[in-house]
Amino acid sequence: MQRILSEKAYREAVNVIPGGVNSPVRALKSVGASPIFIQHAERDMFTDVDGNNFIDFCLSWGVFILGHGNEKVKAAAIKAISHGSSFGIPTEVETELAELVVKSVPSIEKVRFVSSGTEAVMSAIRLARGYTNRKIIVKFDGCYHGHSDSLLVAAGSGVAQLKQSSSAGVPEEFTQLTISLPFNDLDSVKKIFFEYGKSIAAIILEPVPANMGVVLPQAGFLEGLREITLQYGALLIFDEVISGFRLGIGGAQERLGIIPDLTTIGKIVGGGFPAAAFGGKRDIMDQLAPDGPVYQAGTLSGNPVAMSAGLQTLKLLSTSDFYQDLERKTSIFVARLREITKGKGIIIQQIGSMFTLFFSEKELTNYEDVKQSDLNRFSVFYRKLLEQGVYFSPSPFEANFMSVTHTEAHLEQVLKSVEKALSQES
Repeated sequence: MQRILSEKAYREAVNVIPGGVNSPVRALKSVGASPIFIQHAERDMFTDVDGNNFIDFCLSWGVFILGHGNEKVKAAAIKAISHGSSFGIPTEVETELAELVVKSVPSIEKVRFVSSGTEAVMSAIRLARGYTNRKIIVKFDGCYHGHSDSLLVAAGSGVAQLKQSSSAGVPEEFTQLTISLPFNDLDSVKKIFFEYGKSIAAIILEPVPANMGVVLPQAGFLEGLREITLQYGALLIFDEVISGFRLGIGGAQERLGIIPDLTTIGKIVGGGFPAAAFGGKRDIMDQLAPDGPVYQAGTLSGNPVAMSAGLQTLKLLSTSDFYQDLERKTSIFVARLREITKGKGIIIQQIGSMFTLFFSEKELTNYEDVKQSDLNRFSVFYRKLLEQGVYFSPSPFEANFMSVTHTEAHLEQVLKSVEKALSQES
């Protein structure tokens, strides 16, 4: 497979864009490849500038649960933009989408829209501190919550390849107010709260982590976090930027039956346009300006094009059996993958329409387990799939995603590609 034009585009990009990309993982350095420059995407595939076709399991990091270029979502966005792309003052579609989010997500009684997941999490953290009048935030190793300074501590995803646990440019004083603990280790949480409980504003976590690959919460872990936060008067924040509207219309919290105080959502809620949100209990959300003392704002927050695309997307997701059908398709595919990879030192972890292939001999329950998996073997495997036109999420620390548009023929092609890639291992 030739990628001459992608390589040319990359050489041009590095002259004007740091690293040639606008988000580090797109450089594909962690898998030993070079960036692919995309020209077109439709349904479950995209085409690069060289005309190569790829079956896409990244889907813009989980955004396109309906597949690329859904006609109804596209029509909603085009109609919206014909009236104007941004106004900086309210539109009715913001309220329509907010009402649907409130109806869908169990913990959300009021919601505010922003433009990115990072912004949603940053705002939720500020709100938690303002509401509780406390400073310390507890997170978990490998859970990535965007690139705001205080949360780049033992994060997964793109920062996993950095040599330090945080980032250059982040003052140590910022991270001193963030405690990062092992995921699925309830005893460590109890110990921290016993020592610092009255100073902890909130626990934040991905209820189902996807930024260290798909790692499932063990029985009792989320329930324990809920009990601890209630006991000490701290807030529980679910970062559902990925799992929101992916694991069900009510997200992971509905699926797992744990209701947090605040929730952040992103990806799917914008229908392919930059949008995210944070929401929660009414009395907490009412602390936001202009009603309360916690300030938060954004020029493009509630952008009418993104709101219109998101509204249409959520309407389509609300149809009967949507999630059951998508999960059934994913489970059948993953079962076939497990047959092919059996006895080859590969663990596949799945929930709903998300899954990750780990090159490991054992089930992975936390970030340390993930880091012990064979990252080099994953990289070789990844490049072999890429050459066969299969695009998994380009990091061993990420989830893969299924859409309703993935066809049986394409899934069969992927299974054959996986089998071939593994047969070529030395």
